[in-house]
Amino acid sequence: MIDPNAVHDAIFAGDMFLEYLPTVRLDDGRCIGCEALVRWRRGEDVIPPMDFIPVIEDTPVSGLLTYWVIDTMGHEMGEWMRRCPEVRVSVNVPPEVLGRGGIEYASYKANLMSVRNRVVLEITERGTPDRLGLEELREIAGSDVMIAMDDVAVDENNLLVLSRVPVDLIKVDRDFVASIGTPAGESAIHRLQALIGVGRHLVVAEGVEQAMQARRLREIGVQFAQGWLFSRPLPAAEMMAWHARHATGGTFF
Repeated sequence: MIDPNAVHDAIFAGDMFLEYLPTVRLDDGRCIGCEALVRWRRGEDVIPPMDFIPVIEDTPVSGLLTYWVIDTMGHEMGEWMRRCPEVRVSVNVPPEVLGRGGIEYASYKANLMSVRNRVVLEITERGTPDRLGLEELREIAGSDVMIAMDDVAVDENNLLVLSRVPVDLIKVDRDFVASIGTPAGESAIHRLQALIGVGRHLVVAEGVEQAMQARRLREIGVQFAQGWLFSRPLPAAEMMAWHARHATGGTFF
């Protein structure tokens, strides 16, 4: 059974590692960066994040893992980011970690401050930042750091909230992408188009696996996408090589 102590021990045992999922611009297939994804090697198995991230939410281990991810990403990808000024790298930040100063300090220790405008902080829509977290969000909103809202379900309530929240980018969830081509999907597309029409948000579609989905997303104005249609998550060196092959565009659909 997985509990917070097991995750804590795995971090210090060196059992955690990162992979990077490319982000592609839909209008030309150009790779514009990636998302850092944490994995846990436990014996012969690799445990996906959905199996251990929920058990550390609202515990001190949540912050510990977040700072480890930032530090590791900086050491693995920082030089690449300084060499390639067009790329952005996203890291997931739980709401309870915001406002404590640890993100800025971890970024400083990882030598990321010179590229901080290209580190995207992805905040899940599950959970709500507390007062300190909201204060940091407001401060970041006026800076050059990008904030993304992750795993956004395309429904009227969420889109109303997003129209008032100071985020730069929204990531629509896999359920929305999987529904494309169905009556329910077309209804959701109309709601998403209304948000895109406001002009305030960049949009990334997650879980794109079919060329049909990518074409429809491009038609409705979604700018970016991630998913196995383009690439599986990659180790750092493979991610940088993948970017080099697709830095000026690619043909995926």
